[in-house]
Amino acid sequence: MKQFFAFVFALLIGYSAQSQGTAIPPVESQIKTAVLAAPADKREGATVLGYNQKGEVVTLRKGTNELICLADDPSQPGFSVSCYHRDLEPFMTRGRELRKQGMSANDIFETREKEAKSGKLTLPKQPASLFVFSAPDEQVNARTGEVADGYLRYVVYIPWATAESTGLPIKPDQGAVAMPWIMHPGTHGAHIMINPPRAKAGDSK
Repeated sequence: MKQFFAFVFALLIGYSAQSQGTAIPPVESQIKTAVLAAPADKREGATVLGYNQKGEVVTLRKGTNELICLADDPSQPGFSVSCYHRDLEPFMTRGRELRKQGMSANDIFETREKEAKSGKLTLPKQPASLFVFSAPDEQVNARTGEVADGYLRYVVYIPWATAESTGLPIKPDQGAVAMPWIMHPGTHGAHIMINPPRAKAGDSK
């Protein structure tokens, strides 16, 4: 769970690591794996962002619907791809710009908080979804785009929401399976976390 929280926070700050010296998968493979995070009926029309040979985030495919999918960063351990509503793109883009300037995660958060409050940074006016699909490296064939037994999680980005405005707890309830909770309440980065239970070894589906 800690690994997921770290990934989501990195995504929400628009994290983009340098991939120098790391093999970049073919464009077709990046697109194929990136859209695994999207609902099935949204995959074909989603815009896909990925990495060029310099490790830069670029548009691999222009889409026709409201989702933007981000391919796995090959310079980071593990496999994680995500898809999010296009209204989150200004937020994501700004995070990438600040990260490129060398800002820490905390400084990026504080900068975007100030810019959101001043109106400089545009945020969604309604709840916006984020889907994250992950798997260990050994379960991924980066060349073919095949992923075995990945895990899909959900986030609903809802700026300025609080526990009081949503009725949600501010931390996971260990006694309830997959109960949603709100992270960073009262800030520009407020979002609802939804973590479905993982299938246990030997479970039949």
